[in-house]
Amino acid sequence: MNIGTRIFSVFLTLSFVLACVVGLPQKSNPNAIRVNKCCEKFELLVDAICTNVNDTAAESSGAWAPIFTGYNGEENVQVTEWRYVIGLPDCGPLQMWPIYHYITSADKLVLLPDGKMRHFIKNTNDADDFHKHISDTDLKPLYYDYEPGQYCMDKAVLTKGAQTKQAQFAIVCSPEKVTHWTDTDFLLRKIINPIFHGVSMIILLMIAIIYFVLPSLRDLVGNIVTTITVCLIVNQAADLVRIFTEFSSHVSFLVADTIHYLSLMAAFFWLNSMGYYIWKTFRSRNVFLRVTDGRKYCWYSGYAWGATILMTSLATFAHFFLDTAQSKKHNLVEDQETMGWLGIAMFFTPIAVLVSINIFFYVTTQKIINRMNTYGRIHHKLKASFVMFSLMFA
Repeated sequence: MNIGTRIFSVFLTLSFVLACVVGLPQKSNPNAIRVNKCCEKFELLVDAICTNVNDTAAESSGAWAPIFTGYNGEENVQVTEWRYVIGLPDCGPLQMWPIYHYITSADKLVLLPDGKMRHFIKNTNDADDFHKHISDTDLKPLYYDYEPGQYCMDKAVLTKGAQTKQAQFAIVCSPEKVTHWTDTDFLLRKIINPIFHGVSMIILLMIAIIYFVLPSLRDLVGNIVTTITVCLIVNQAADLVRIFTEFSSHVSFLVADTIHYLSLMAAFFWLNSMGYYIWKTFRSRNVFLRVTDGRKYCWYSGYAWGATILMTSLATFAHFFLDTAQSKKHNLVEDQETMGWLGIAMFFTPIAVLVSINIFFYVTTQKIINRMNTYGRIHHKLKASFVMFSLMFA
């Protein structure tokens, strides 16, 4: 092998090794300052949606780049090493909160050299004057520092309105509020409200046990009353779950929300069955039962539960597939996931219809009772059932 071939071989080998070394992923410095960015490096926010900077609405704005400000207000502080951390903050049970910082806003967002984000609340219109206020002890504005991982920042473009606005945007984890037990809102929402829910559940459970245990009350109306009380117990329990899972678990809250409306609607369907049974029996010339209570209860069960499951399925379908198109956009900031307006309408529309039908049953049955001159044993029992229906309906 001649010298030229050897030199070429060595050169080729060195070139290959150099290419491999250059091509290896460079290990980032673990001590580099973390800068939390909401969207990808090549994206910014357009109307709360991550959009590529090459998009028509965002191309004139350019990508966001961090500008560090010193603790004493020094602008454009140079940080030797920093790196992006892409994604929303991990807030856990805390609520995510959006903040917009534009020229005339009271909110000011400052990225500190150690990676923290400082949120100032100061109604200062002049941006140059703002940093003067930072160092002025007499006019010190209110602020809160967010640790890395508890916020993300990005550039936002707001196209809705008279003119397009650009702002610095941040999503933060709402600071955990230290709530004292004497706070009025805390007392009402987290203590008194759950206590009354528990008392209601105990009373309803006692009624259900009484109607289930006593033989004289275990007729068709008694079984319907027991079923209604069980539905109301489930309703109260689901509402109790909603109180303690708000802003902590979207799935648990949505499931509890659905069960809350489902059990309430089931109670109204069963109350409608009870009113229909009493109304039909009073109108019948032969009040002696030709069909057993067990078979009638099965018929009413098919009606009440079948209608409840059908309307719940329609409401769930409407919530996920037929709700407004605007709410289906993938917004960066998500609110607490609850049943939408269309789904709630699907739940409460049949309830409104059932209330109207039950009013008809109440009025016509009351007229029949007022026209009756003699009462038999069955009529007396039905009249007591009608009083129970009136109390539950009221």
